[in-house]
Amino acid sequence: MHPMLNIAVKAARRAGNIINRATRNLDIVAFKEKAANDFVSEVDREAEQAIIRTLRDAYPDHSILAEESGASGASDYQWVIDPLDGTTNFIHGFPQYAVAIALRHKGVVTQAVVYDPGRNDLFTSSRGRGAYLNDQRIRVSKRNQLKSSLIGTGFPFRQLEHLDVYLAILRDMMKGAAGVRRAGSAALDLAYVAAGKLDGFWEFGLSPWDMAAGALLITEAGGLVGDLAGENNYLKTGNIIAGNPKIFVELLRAITPHLSPALQRG
Repeated sequence: MHPMLNIAVKAARRAGNIINRATRNLDIVAFKEKAANDFVSEVDREAEQAIIRTLRDAYPDHSILAEESGASGASDYQWVIDPLDGTTNFIHGFPQYAVAIALRHKGVVTQAVVYDPGRNDLFTSSRGRGAYLNDQRIRVSKRNQLKSSLIGTGFPFRQLEHLDVYLAILRDMMKGAAGVRRAGSAALDLAYVAAGKLDGFWEFGLSPWDMAAGALLITEAGGLVGDLAGENNYLKTGNIIAGNPKIFVELLRAITPHLSPALQRG
């Protein structure tokens, strides 16, 4: 395992321990609404600080981009952190959430960890070295038709101005795919695409920490990731389509006709 990936795994497991301890007493976990339908808990903040301490101990000169504490430092190396992706699920006791950590070097994601602490599932990847789930190599699925595929998505709860567009896409996906799932953790959904548990995924309005780790997992597992134009700007636009190579193309073909000018511009 790459030394930087090893540190990221250590950080993710420490955050996972904090999350797992908190699940025993969810009734006393304090949380507040950051924005409409967007929550943060004391566990998010505690887990994030544990991650940052671990990373800073190993790499004090690296910069940080974290969901709760924002950006700090200036370096060619930047850690992108979501300490608890799926907070709404977590505070309701719905077991679909994850820790996501990625490392960017000069803007390119080179290391990725997505850790599901409830299931103790650890997804890891280093650029050029493949993607793994619990040390076993993973690959995207081989399905080549949308009608036989299981597709993941996320509701655009932050960008309700695009709700009509999203619902039109969802209607077509429900008609055209074998099934559509909205589980509530984009990082984990993307990891599932990498592992072949989902054949594809799309969502609007995400942040870099939601996507960075999962996107590397997918490309290292043989899949494709892009924005709504099929280009590589998803970390900037926040809009993402991902899947195995065949389903990625099918998703683009199904989604593109519905896009508003605002979404087409990113």
